[in-house]
Order: sequence, then C-alpha cells, then structure tokens
Amino acid sequence: MRRQLLKELFQKGLSSQNSPFLGFRRPVTYMPRPGDGAPRPVTLIPGDGIGPMVTGAVKQVMEAMHAPVYFETYEVHGDMTMVPPEVIDSIKKNKVCLKGGLATPVGGGVSSLNVQLRKELDLYASLVNCFNLPGLPTRHENVDIVVIRENTEGEYAGLEHEVVPGVVESLKVITKFCSERIAQYAFEYAYLNNRKKVTAVHKANIMKLADGLFLESCREIAKKYPGIKYNEIIVDNCCMQLVSKPEQFDVMVTPNLYGNLVANTAAGIAGGTGVMPGGNVGADHAVFEQGASAGNVGNEKLVEQKKANPVALLLSSAMMLRHLQFPSFADRLETAVKRVIEEGKYCTKDLGGTSTTQEVVDAVMDKLD
Repeated sequence: MRRQLLKELFQKGLSSQNSPFLGFRRPVTYMPRPGDGAPRPVTLIPGDGIGPMVTGAVKQVMEAMHAPVYFETYEVHGDMTMVPPEVIDSIKKNKVCLKGGLATPVGGGVSSLNVQLRKELDLYASLVNCFNLPGLPTRHENVDIVVIRENTEGEYAGLEHEVVPGVVESLKVITKFCSERIAQYAFEYAYLNNRKKVTAVHKANIMKLADGLFLESCREIAKKYPGIKYNEIIVDNCCMQLVSKPEQFDVMVTPNLYGNLVANTAAGIAGGTGVMPGGNVGADHAVFEQGASAGNVGNEKLVEQKKANPVALLLSSAMMLRHLQFPSFADRLETAVKRVIEEGKYCTKDLGGTSTTQEVVDAVMDKLD
C-alpha cells in the first residue's frame, strides 16, 4: 500500500496539491559532532553611537531563540588610543567577536581602532554581502554581490609622514603574500558557495607596480579554479557599472581602499547600509559587524529617538551563528528578519518607515519559528 502511494506521488510530482509532503521544506539533517551544542562564548563590543542599541537588539533575539552563545562584553570607544589588551585577549580566546561601530576621528587624533583590531588579529579578509531583500524596493533587481576586500595593507597601512612643511607623503603597500591570500579566500568562498564568477577590481593602468602585483596574484590563483569565471575591471569603470548594471557582478575581490568604496556603493544600491551584513575573518579569528561602514555609528538624533536599524547586525549575527556551526539558529534568525522586511509593517526611517529599534526587534522575535 505504501509503495503504491509513493509510486503515485512520484508520478504526479511532489508539487501536487494532494501530496502529504507539500510544504515540507526541511533540508537533509545537520549531524553535529558530540559537544557541538555547548554554549559558545562571544566577545561583544557595543561600540559608539547606535552600537549599544543594535548590539542590544542582537542580545534580545539570541535570548529569545535560546541560541547557544553567551557574550563577554567590553567597553571600547573610538576615542581610545588603543584597543585594551584584555579585549584582544578575549577575542583570541573566544575566536569570535560581535561589534558595533567604532567612531574614527577625521584628520588629526588617534588612529582607527577598527584598523588596529584587523592588524592585531590578522583579520585579512573583509566580506560584505549586498543583496535585494523581498519587500524592500530598490532601483535594481537581482542584486547579490559579495565584496571581499584585503584588510591589512594598501592605503590603510598608515605609513604617512610630512616630508617638508606643506608636503605629506602617504605610502600604499601591496605585497604578493597578502594579495595571494585574499585572492585564495575569494575563490575558495566562491567555490564553497556555488558562486560562478570572481571579479578583481584594480587601478593597474595607473599604479602599474602595486595594483599590477595584485592582479598578477589574482591571475595565478584563478588558474587553480577553472570552473569559476574570472575577470578584471578598473575601479572607476567598476563604480559606473555598479550603479548602472549591478546584477552582472557576483564575487568581487579588491585591495583595501577600493573594497571600502565598492562595498558601500553596492550596499546603497541593494537597499542601504542598514541592512547589509558582513564580517572580518583571518586564519584564527572572526569579527562580525555591519557590513558597510557608512552609518555604522549613526548620529545623535538616531540615538535619542532610538530608531537605529538593527537589521544589518542581526543578519551579521546569522553569519556568526553559521560560522559557529549553529546552522538551524542562523536559518531561524535570517528567516525571521526577512519576513519582517517583506511584510513592511515595521521598518526604520532609512527603509521608509517610522519604527523604533525595539519595535523592529519585537517584530523579529514574533516571527521566530
């Protein structure tokens, strides 16, 4: 009898409205290793501006899901001269960190703590995923771009000095080692995530040695992945193509400065920096934060009105949960966030709504399966 039923279902197709399996969407099960369910410590840096608000949102949602993580919180602010040693020690111990934005002084003042963190922990790859969210209207459709940016050298090396009064020299450092490892990461990411194309962004027509070395490294790595299409684009043409036809891009690999510009542009095209997740990863550690840097600290008005958009950091937290090998919790969180966006009832001002941060968080928690 059962065999006959299965035969009929096969003949009709499982999409039949009469099928008892209709709507059954659970994938083949994830088989954890013994002990994988033990709660994992995560270093938490609330940061400046809207940072405490959006990291607080993540903590609420994690508690509502009973996610197997707990946070070790440290106060770090952008006006500090250095990241406190105990914070670095915590991240090295826990291997994973979640952080809000850290304000970086413009012009004079202390150096960027964000750059300090990346260098100290050798977080050489920055990843920002820019994609259309159902329910969020944008000028372009079918946008799904991953920007992978070298994170430790280039113009961010911080090698500047005044040669004579009124003349400042700033050095851009590109090495074969760092270029090859970021290219390797980009192609490995594409391979593991069934991505079809990697585009290297450069300015080798002008910086023939520095960006030329970056391109040479990308080409060498590309040969190891014949199943993935590889192409190159000059950064100024890249920006024009992004705003006119962004759907042509898949995975993009860039030197440091270009990656910052390209990621923020792609985020704006796909729906705004407030909804794009991202993180920074090295061989041993990972730090997850809002994907695009623009607006990650917000302004005083947003803080006073408590209307910061928590979506980007919630989605970055889903990335973190996958990194920690808690895929079902990541799926639940991501699905709940996307349902809230698609309904459109609870959205912050940057998405065309009037909701507060807490109202969005409450809506997400209501959508958790």
